[in-house]
Amino acid sequence: MFKSLLKAFSSSKSDSLPLADLSSLSTDMHSHLIPGIDDGAKTIEESIELIRTLHGLGYTKLITTPHIMSDYFRNTPEIIYKGLEEVRAALIENNIPVQISAAAEYYIDDGFMRKLEEEKLMTFGDNYLLVEVSYINPPDNVRDILFRAQVLGYRPILAHPERYPFWYRTIEEYQKFYDMGVLLQLNLNSLSGYYGLDAKRVAEKLIDLQIISALGTDLHHSKHGEFLQRTVNEKYLQKILEQPLINREL
Repeated sequence: MFKSLLKAFSSSKSDSLPLADLSSLSTDMHSHLIPGIDDGAKTIEESIELIRTLHGLGYTKLITTPHIMSDYFRNTPEIIYKGLEEVRAALIENNIPVQISAAAEYYIDDGFMRKLEEEKLMTFGDNYLLVEVSYINPPDNVRDILFRAQVLGYRPILAHPERYPFWYRTIEEYQKFYDMGVLLQLNLNSLSGYYGLDAKRVAEKLIDLQIISALGTDLHHSKHGEFLQRTVNEKYLQKILEQPLINREL
């Protein structure tokens, strides 16, 4: 079944375009692989299958990033690290040669500022802090919040900016984030149209502007994994892989 899906996804383009080599990235820095704590993997078996998919695409290191939201996914470092150890043990048991660590994807809501001021937030690499905002409308003071994070020593990364429709008509907004030192992380599946044609168009524009600093799979479930097989045929993936990306330093 999996091979037939891969063949169907790639047949229309494979004759004209080479497959992008994701092993050149080495590290995926955005995924939801710890079972049962957010809207990602539900069971440890599903976690392992998703990790097998990523390893098959060339990844050797994963930084999984469960959601932390004040009103919905009330994860804590203790919950996340406990789940991480379960996944690590399963990888050893299944002889899958992938390193995995954990940070978090923080939702900028009313509780985020309290966490920012009072807690040590979960980061990765050079104190990178992965954040997201509402898909309906951003916080009015989102830049002030991210600047405060920078003052406190964090290096904010805005997750999947191409998925926020309120900025689609104002591409300059993305440039403003980049100019203030906020890194932008693109979801790979945006390039294959998984999130819609508008997200694909904006993703390609951001790549053309050369303001994307990181790539993530944002892998939640098997359907995401199936679409990643299509994405490796996209010419814009090859284009972004030729640009500087922090994945290679993690």
